[in-house]
Amino acid sequence: MVRIPLTSLERDRGRRLGQLLRDARGDESMVEIAARAGLSAETVRKIETGRAPTPSFFTIAALAGALGISLDSINELLTPQSRSA
Repeated sequence: MVRIPLTSLERDRGRRLGQLLRDARGDESMVEIAARAGLSAETVRKIETGRAPTPSFFTIAALAGALGISLDSINELLTPQSRSA
């Protein structure tokens, strides 16, 4: 299987997602969040560090639920705002 390389925008969005999740997690351990989301701690670590910059929708939804943040707020922070001409 040939994987198409990620664009710089996708890599940047992955870094921003990781930072958002780290900030939302606060002092809670990665293991606790992973368990609540039904994910492995390794998966959460890869997302938080940007090594998995394009997680599936269901993974993001599970993390959002475990962290008590809305998908709308994640979308707002990760979607570049269109510039007015």
